[in-house]
Amino acid sequence: MADERFFITALGIGQICSWGTLYYSFPQVTEAMALEFGWSRAEQYGPLTFGLVLSAMLSYPIGAAIDRGYGRVILAGASLAAGLLMGLWSLVSTLAGFYLIFAGIAALFAATLYEPAFAVVGRRVGPAHARRGITALTLWGGFASTVFVPLIELVMDVYGWRAVLWLLALVNIGICAPLYATAIRPRLDKAKDTDRTVSTDGGRCISPSQESIVRRLVGRPVFWFIAVFFIAQAALMSAFIFHLYPLLLERGLGAQDVVMVIAVIGPAQVAGRLAISLLANNASITAIGAVTVGVMLVVFAALAFLDAGLATIIAIASAYGAANGVMTIVRGLTVPELLTTRFYGTINGLLAAPSTIAKALAPVGAAYLWDLSGSYELVVVALLFGALIMSSAYWGAILIKATSDRAEPNMRHRQ
Repeated sequence: MADERFFITALGIGQICSWGTLYYSFPQVTEAMALEFGWSRAEQYGPLTFGLVLSAMLSYPIGAAIDRGYGRVILAGASLAAGLLMGLWSLVSTLAGFYLIFAGIAALFAATLYEPAFAVVGRRVGPAHARRGITALTLWGGFASTVFVPLIELVMDVYGWRAVLWLLALVNIGICAPLYATAIRPRLDKAKDTDRTVSTDGGRCISPSQESIVRRLVGRPVFWFIAVFFIAQAALMSAFIFHLYPLLLERGLGAQDVVMVIAVIGPAQVAGRLAISLLANNASITAIGAVTVGVMLVVFAALAFLDAGLATIIAIASAYGAANGVMTIVRGLTVPELLTTRFYGTINGLLAAPSTIAKALAPVGAAYLWDLSGSYELVVVALLFGALIMSSAYWGAILIKATSDRAEPNMRHRQ
């Protein structure tokens, strides 16, 4: 039990630092760079797109590698690489250099953020028992924006964006990498044999290939509804979080008010996750997810149609944070809940690949919409449309799964 507590705590602190340094830092640092170098909004977000496409290509092999016990090497090694790249980023003075270096950093998202961390948790405790660990991990990760957004703003105001990047590089090398290397111990994994099953012809153990299981799952309609849900959710969250800082500035909030609004999201995420742990611990994850996607739809409708006063924006950010906090748990448990408990890293990686491409395209797509119209009005409409697609896909997946579950006993009874 003590080993498991240390494992989750160390991973959780690592996730705070990984998310805060690699993900939440981007809008603030690049906003300062764009002002200094005169870049357009599309140029500012371009390298994020290229890097996330690379991340999508890496998602499946990284998930499969974690299933084979390489989680420690992947997360610790990627954190070291991220630290080195952030140090190089601090030396950038050209758009080409920025594209090259940040594309590499964004590619490492596939090896440092929630998907690989969830896969490591699933391997340690087994995917069927991963809910508690994944929930605890997301409670930690929810503090990333709360810790790092104000810290980055403070250091940038005093020392500039280059000093911020040196600090973030040191966090990856000095905190993330050692924590992942210490906490992830393959010999303690309980899911080493999740690729084995018992046949009905005498009890022999056989080892079906991952490819055959993937082919069977891909043939199910529920898989494609889940894929659309993953894609829409990733695009929606990516476009929103990466454009929230300039969007709120455009709506008339001062920089300090914007930082305060963004800092609210982290505690709201934690509050949402705690509420689920304390009040709905025995509820099915599909029921929780069905309500959560509905809340997300209301949030983006409010963003589109309500006034832009500070109190309203804080309320919207709080509701978004709480729903997004729960959504992270829902997303992490969708595969074992609606598809299969086997080969968690591989299947999750397969679904993460197209959603990561959507995550890559969404911020630059939003930037082009802004360049086209000169404001964020079209972007907000697109966000609302994305929320509608996401919620419809998740509700559809639940309906198909429930229909399939009811049909199976009837088929067996007729046979």
